[in-house]
Amino acid sequence: MQKLTLPFFHIGFHLSGTVTEPAIQSEPETVCNVAISFDRCKITSVTCSCGNKDIFYCAHVVALSLYRIRKPDQVKLHLPISETLFQMNRDQLQKFVQYLITVHHTEVLPTAQKLADEILSQNSEINQVHGAPDPTAGASIDDENCWHLDEEQVQEQVKLFLSQGGYHGSGKQLNLLFAKVREMLKMRDSNGARMLTLITEQFMADPRLSLWRQQGTAMTDKYRQLWDELGALWMCIVLNPHCKLEQKASWLKQLKKWNSVDVCPWEDGNHGSELPNLTNALPQGANANQDSSNRPHRTVFTRAIEACDLHWQDSHLQHIISSDLYTNYCYHDDTENSLFDSRGWPLWHEHVPTACARVDALRSHGYPREALRLAIAIVNTLRRQQQKQLEMFRTQKKELPHKSITSITNLEGWVGHPLDPVGTLFSSLMEACRIDDENFSGLSDFTENMGQCKSLEYQHLPAHKFLEEGESYLTLAVEVALIGLGQQRIMPDGLYTQEKVCRNEEQLISKLQEIELDDTLVKIFRKQAVFLLEAGPYSGLGEVIHRESVPMHTFAKYLFTSLLPHDAELAYKIALRAMRLLVLESTAPSGDLTRPHHIASVVPNRYPRWFTLSHIESQQCELASTMLTAAKGDVRRLETVLESIQKNIHSSSHIFKLAQDAFKIATLMDSLPDITLLKVSLELGLQVMRMTLSTLNWRRREMVRWLVTCATEVGVYALDSIMQSWFTLFTPTEATSIVATTVMSNSTIVRLHLDCHQQEKLASSARTLALQCAMKDPQNCALSALTLCEKDHIAFETAYQIVLDAATTGMSYTQLFTIARYMEHRGYPMRAYKLATLAMTHLNLSYNQDTHPAINDVLWACALSHSLGKNELAAIIPLVVKSVKCATVLSDILRRCTLTTPGMVGLHGRRNSGKLMSLDKAPLRQLLDATIGAYINTTHSRLTHISPRHYSEFIEFLSKARETFLMAHDGHIQFTQFIDNLKQIYKGKKKLMMLVRERFG
Repeated sequence: MQKLTLPFFHIGFHLSGTVTEPAIQSEPETVCNVAISFDRCKITSVTCSCGNKDIFYCAHVVALSLYRIRKPDQVKLHLPISETLFQMNRDQLQKFVQYLITVHHTEVLPTAQKLADEILSQNSEINQVHGAPDPTAGASIDDENCWHLDEEQVQEQVKLFLSQGGYHGSGKQLNLLFAKVREMLKMRDSNGARMLTLITEQFMADPRLSLWRQQGTAMTDKYRQLWDELGALWMCIVLNPHCKLEQKASWLKQLKKWNSVDVCPWEDGNHGSELPNLTNALPQGANANQDSSNRPHRTVFTRAIEACDLHWQDSHLQHIISSDLYTNYCYHDDTENSLFDSRGWPLWHEHVPTACARVDALRSHGYPREALRLAIAIVNTLRRQQQKQLEMFRTQKKELPHKSITSITNLEGWVGHPLDPVGTLFSSLMEACRIDDENFSGLSDFTENMGQCKSLEYQHLPAHKFLEEGESYLTLAVEVALIGLGQQRIMPDGLYTQEKVCRNEEQLISKLQEIELDDTLVKIFRKQAVFLLEAGPYSGLGEVIHRESVPMHTFAKYLFTSLLPHDAELAYKIALRAMRLLVLESTAPSGDLTRPHHIASVVPNRYPRWFTLSHIESQQCELASTMLTAAKGDVRRLETVLESIQKNIHSSSHIFKLAQDAFKIATLMDSLPDITLLKVSLELGLQVMRMTLSTLNWRRREMVRWLVTCATEVGVYALDSIMQSWFTLFTPTEATSIVATTVMSNSTIVRLHLDCHQQEKLASSARTLALQCAMKDPQNCALSALTLCEKDHIAFETAYQIVLDAATTGMSYTQLFTIARYMEHRGYPMRAYKLATLAMTHLNLSYNQDTHPAINDVLWACALSHSLGKNELAAIIPLVVKSVKCATVLSDILRRCTLTTPGMVGLHGRRNSGKLMSLDKAPLRQLLDATIGAYINTTHSRLTHISPRHYSEFIEFLSKARETFLMAHDGHIQFTQFIDNLKQIYKGKKKLMMLVRERFG
């Protein structure tokens, strides 16, 4: 807490004093000298010895100012110093000067001597000027006076915030600066424009602008929104109703300068809009600015530049904003642009965003009553236009009953518009129904409450002449929001503008959701809902809309939930109409361009680039889910909603989500399952299966499992149905490994409480499915088919035959080995042997594949053949010799075959004699020769590219080869010859051959 100490000096227009900052913990007491100059109730300059650098006044300046305001009697007021000096004679003046120099001789003595020299010199510059300056005397009446603003600090602060790139709360700080500008404008402080100029200059100097332009990358959303606010503030400033022409000319010059810079951001955030200049809707003279219209792109300053041509001199406009009683009950001109409606109430026809910018400007510059009057005139004009549009469309339908009218009537949508016209009107009207707002206490005809909002901050206040009976500022605010949200408009180009449309729509709906609906507001909702359904091309919920209209899903969901308790039929009409998403439909209407009063011909004929499509589809899904939840228990409604989903939603993932949502709602724990909703869930699931059957989808397996779960909940007939029509829903692999297997599981049988007859019927369907899948895809389905058909002999034999038929052509050795092992496990060793021999014909193991995964299968197949008998072993060994070239594998098989007698445990319990097979006779002789040959070939192959670090490993390999050689009766001789050949052929590898001689001689 600051402490002020004497003396204080209030001399003329100058106040000075000493402010003491008490000591706190580690900080010592500080004393600050403060000086303040002021002029006509404004502080024009400040200095403080604290040295704090900030845009706003330091605490010491504030403390001194408040002390002077609250305790004026304790600060003696002196005349300006020039008046005091005037009263002194020569002696007094000399004494005054000498004492001043004595007290401050170290600081002022050089300056005093310099001034004395100049005064004594007749030709000096100081003697050419009459009189002398007085810092305490204040400014001339003709001089401009404005609040003190430390321009250097404003620039430094903005530069700092921008350099932080949105981190450390810099975006919030910049928004606070913008809020400060609006506050200054509202107080009619001329520094508002000065401060915004300084901020804009720093924004334009941001080095990231050039970098982003060079790299072709877009600026961040938060930064982009700051630029939007910058443009909107300049629009407010140039629309100041009481600014001087020279001020506006100065602003225009500066705006054009910024506008011409290459890096100046474009209005749409990404690339320029090719729309015509739509801002100047009123004919206001021939001196319209044409410079901006010649530019290829509209920048964030273009609208402010165009707004410099707007003025407030129109007499009708002046009457609207200056009086609550401006009417003309004798006015009978009912044309489209008439100045009054049939009730004599004033209308204001102007490009809507521009008209609303006037409202924003009036509010911003501290004219709330005037802003409210203009806002009401604009809303009444919009409501009258709505009625005219509805009448026009009905007439057109009568004249051309078979022609669909799909034109866009407004290319520049109001929701998401840079000037936020709907938000401006809504905010202005909501402010007017604040019960604590003193700004509107002078408005006429205040009446008592007719209802209130949830927050108790707003209430119905029908305080204006130009409202219908029962209407209020609150109803007017809600109605204009509904009008704006329901407007049919084209989807703008560019990612940023499309995201802005979504964001502004959600922000406006969020504000509406804060208002509790009473009977009065429900009437407004009903009225607007009916208009939206019947107004044709003027409504985003019209019967037929343009293909590239902004979808209404988010808005319709809000309308649906709001209307449902009061008018369910109307709520469902709105929601079902909004479900369409024509941009994804190839046959969607492209627009009727034959009618002159439409401007749809401006829309370029292009394939739309909807960057926000995923968000739009998710909103469509949310709308459908909301309807499904509300329709639980209503068969007719559920069927209608299901048809709408199947017709309008094109994303399999969203349909799957809806299917899951419906399933959860239908099977809530606290109630019996809703069978109709379960069937809806199943139907949606089946649609997902059909949509994703031939496309890649990472969630496909999850979807299939979920569908079986859903069908199980629906009942046994649903499971039977999906198995009967499996080929339209599943791949053969899915049908056998997931669907049929799950259906045949004990858990399913228990869950459904199936009797024997039902179990057999399901099992029969599963077997039929399995055999069909095995025929279609034997590689992936044969094993599952065999498993599913185990309990039915005929079906099992059929499945086995399918495997045999496919084995020679369509199946790999891995698949055949797997099925063969299964056969052995099930007690069919001869069938397993048959399949193993077929698998061997597909196998090829080269000399260096001693870790191949099929080795275990080969060893198993040989072991199986060996166990069956000599004939089976004799039959498989030629296949092994043909397929396997790896010496270590062949030697392993050879060793195993020599350990036991073939067929020791044969078929039918038959035991063979205990005599081991001879290596000198077939079939083992053939295997032995092949093994020795494999070792010889492998040895030569390895020696071709051997390195010294593999020498020891190679010697061990030769040792294993010798073991195999010695199994032959002349193996010793063969191995010696083999080693001699190696020494001769590879004598250049001296070190290696030395190792060979050391080990093998």
